Parts: sequence; C-alpha cells; structure tokens
Amino acid sequence: HVQLVESGGGSVQAGGSTRLSCAISGWTYSSYCMGWFRQAPGKEREGVARIATGSGNTYYADSVKSRFTISQDNAKNTVYLQMNSLTPEDTGVYYCAAPRPSVFCFNAWRKGNFDYWGQGTQVTVS
Repeated sequence: HVQLVESGGGSVQAGGSTRLSCAISGWTYSSYCMGWFRQAPGKEREGVARIATGSGNTYYADSVKSRFTISQDNAKNTVYLQMNSLTPEDTGVYYCAAPRPSVFCFNAWRKGNFDYWGQGTQVTVS
C-alpha cells in the first residue's frame, strides 16, 4: 500500500532554515503530484506548495513564495521542501500528500483531492 513518510523539521530560530523530506513507497508511478500542507494550532490546514514531478511544475502559496522551494529526487521517490527565512508564523505541523496518480496536480490542489497523507512533522520557529 502507499505510504508517505515525512522527516525533518524540529525547532528552528527565526530567520533560519530547515528542510523537510517526504518519501513515498508502495508507488510505482514516476510521475505524480505531491503537495505540502501545514496546520498551525487553531488554524485551518493551508496548502503550502505543490509539484508535478513529471513536468517539474511548481506552485507556492503567497505566504511562502520566494522563501520555500519544493523539489524532487526521482531516484529516491522523495520530495523536499526547503524552507528559508522562517518566521514564527511558519510554525505548524507539516504534511505531505499525494492525490491518485490519474488526477492532475492543478485539479487536485483546487479541489483538495489528496488521498494519501503522511503522518506530519512539527516545525516550530521561535
């Protein structure tokens, strides 16, 4: 079965950087969509960034644009989220997620149709 496992995160000082990884297993597709989401205490889950691994097309929420970079390593079936210039507002639990392979990345993002989720990793910026 499909599994997404996040790693990275932890406690970071404001202005610092960290990188999250999302390894996907049980997945035979080389081209897929992967999104990063976050949820801060008391707030709704927010889509942060997405990547379509086949085309390399990316999208970022305005709140993270120019600070975060989503990237892929196809050989490792892993997607990364490099986070720079972190602020306390970036604090939250970060999740990676993927829709079914047949779903276009843009549509999945727009409709919130992400079927597979990682367990989440905490990022605390102080």
